[in-house]
Amino acid sequence: MLQKIKILTIIGTRPQIIKASAISRTIKKYHKDTIQEIIVHTGQHYDANMSEVFFKELQIPQPNYNLKVGSGTHGVQTAEMIKGIEKIILKEKPDCMVLYGDTNSTLAGAIAASKLHCKIVHIEAGLRSYNKTMPEEINRILCDHCSTLLFSPTQTGYNNLIKEGFIKNNQPPFSADNPKIYHCGDIMYDNTLHFSEIASKKSEILKKNNLKKNTYALATIHRDNNTDNPERLSSIFKAILNIAGNKNIDYVIPLHPRTAKILKENLFTDVYNQLILSKHIRIIEPVSFLDMIELEQNSILIVTDSGGVQKEAYFLQKPCIILRPQTEWVELTEHGSSIIADADEVKIINAANILLAKNIINFPPIFGNGKAADFICDELLNNFGNTAKDN
Repeated sequence: MLQKIKILTIIGTRPQIIKASAISRTIKKYHKDTIQEIIVHTGQHYDANMSEVFFKELQIPQPNYNLKVGSGTHGVQTAEMIKGIEKIILKEKPDCMVLYGDTNSTLAGAIAASKLHCKIVHIEAGLRSYNKTMPEEINRILCDHCSTLLFSPTQTGYNNLIKEGFIKNNQPPFSADNPKIYHCGDIMYDNTLHFSEIASKKSEILKKNNLKKNTYALATIHRDNNTDNPERLSSIFKAILNIAGNKNIDYVIPLHPRTAKILKENLFTDVYNQLILSKHIRIIEPVSFLDMIELEQNSILIVTDSGGVQKEAYFLQKPCIILRPQTEWVELTEHGSSIIADADEVKIINAANILLAKNIINFPPIFGNGKAADFICDELLNNFGNTAKDN
């Protein structure tokens, strides 16, 4: 009989809070007596609108610990997280640590756990943009190569791991030196299926902003290489203004707090003045996850530099322009539903022309069957339930 296991879940950003909800929901539904989840919120995103509201809305258990690290340079922020996480590992003695994606919280968790020989489970393993100037690329590679169980959401991610030396049909017992890799589907697809119906019933974001379904484009901009670079940020907004004006399309932009703080300072003066005067651009405060899903599923086009929003666009079958030079979700561009335009004004405008002119865009089921969280929890029990410590 499998023993009850204790998992230590590390989250620190809005997307990770959302991702964790799929696992927490599955534990609550099927594994209350076999999996104990201890949640650590690093506080990497410290704005209340970007974290606390999500716990309430998504019915995620409140964190057992909050490190309240806040903003800072990569080194300072990561170091503070490592210190806090290390203390919690020593106190809780978990059977494994569950890490999500590629943030500084992920990196800190991987370093702290590997030094203390706590087994690491990496969800969203194998994703690669092949651009090591992106901090996320470094974080995800390092985390993968410290992990014992690696769950890839896509076949491409799984293949990337094999290219890097991970063994396809490895045999137990599994460890960081003998890891197990899986192609399991995407837990965010689980979440989108679960929450899209709830959003349709509960969200009032369209009514609040006087928006009609399928009449507007949605944009999100938050990555520091876009927001902190006046040329890139201005190029993006010039393209949005051009598309909105020439095609008579309204744009809704829930503005990330870090972007809002520097928008006037970093936008070229003429672009900022055009933005403020535009009747087509509606800048709103950050929205809840349910409101974001509702905005996405009723838009005609999504423009984003977010990895998560790229996928949500695909899940909800919406065309997407990617404001990055590469994407780790290469399947999106291969199937033609998304186009990489980086921060190039001409490329963004051309991408919008192409995507808005297409009558049919294919969205094949490449992200699993919506039950990735169930599979992951079963595998956690199968691998750690026989070796669980008496905590």
